[in-house]
Amino acid sequence: MRHFKSSIIITLLGFVGTFIFLGGFSALYIVILLFLLEVTLSFDNAVVNAKVLETMEPKWQQRFITYGIPIAVFGMRFLFPIMMVSMASHVVIVDGGIGVWDTFTLAMYAPESYQDIFEKVHYIIYAFGGAFLLMVFLDFLFDSDREIKWIDFIENNRVIKKIATAEHTETIIALAIGLTLVNSVDSSMSTGVALAYFSGIILHLIVITFDELLNTNGVRSGIIGLLYLEILDASFSFDGVIGAFALSSNIFIIMIGLGVGAMFVRSLTLYMVEKKTLDAYKYLEHGAHYAILALSLIMFCKMFIEVNEVLVGTVGILFVGISIIHSMVEERREQIKK
Repeated sequence: MRHFKSSIIITLLGFVGTFIFLGGFSALYIVILLFLLEVTLSFDNAVVNAKVLETMEPKWQQRFITYGIPIAVFGMRFLFPIMMVSMASHVVIVDGGIGVWDTFTLAMYAPESYQDIFEKVHYIIYAFGGAFLLMVFLDFLFDSDREIKWIDFIENNRVIKKIATAEHTETIIALAIGLTLVNSVDSSMSTGVALAYFSGIILHLIVITFDELLNTNGVRSGIIGLLYLEILDASFSFDGVIGAFALSSNIFIIMIGLGVGAMFVRSLTLYMVEKKTLDAYKYLEHGAHYAILALSLIMFCKMFIEVNEVLVGTVGILFVGISIIHSMVEERREQIKK
């Protein structure tokens, strides 16, 4: 329980503060719903984070919590959406867009107006987050050093094994998907989608390149690892932040609800690292990455149609849950053989 102690304390403080300052039981109820939404949507994020943290030094694992919590709560779920809305508005809104400070002011004092702008630029945010998550999955799929396969007809077929030996396969596939996506949206959206989508790919390539340069004897650079985890967390948070507006337009309620949920996900990540959960359940990492692929594709779909957040969370939990059950079945089979 030691990993969850700080999360529990801050969550309780957040609940009490919400009740006293933000609207009593009604506000508290929404915060609890947002907390559950964040944990549900980001459970697969915890698994992938644990895989990254395993390759980092213990001091950076701890800094993931120490520095990561304020970044996750105030950065990714408060400031980052405001910056994204501001940047996206310069592409979508003809009259020059809205500055960061003006966007911040709207979020603070005119949340309904902020929500309206957010909804106008949501497809740009989805394109960026979806592209980054797609690259995360493709990197996993075409990792030639990965020995354990889960879904054979996808991961172990001749075509995948052949093209996995070529360089930059995942980037080429992501670019092809991006071009298809840009040509599929309305012409008024194509510029924004193209800029956001290809920016997501470029950012992933930059982080991975620095990671490889600074990786020493299998130990991941602390600062690059932390940066990668925060960007990954941001990509996961887009869907939750946008979905949160269906429950509340108050930026503080959204920040508290999603923020305390993010803290629990980070505590869960450290728990997985300490207990070596990924070693105990050999397909768990696979399930999380398929959940990431599903979230990426759903983000692209949301550019055209409405998709309920409950479905998004359910798909992720199903992939992770099935991978855990399959891992347990395979472990029992191996024990019987012995």
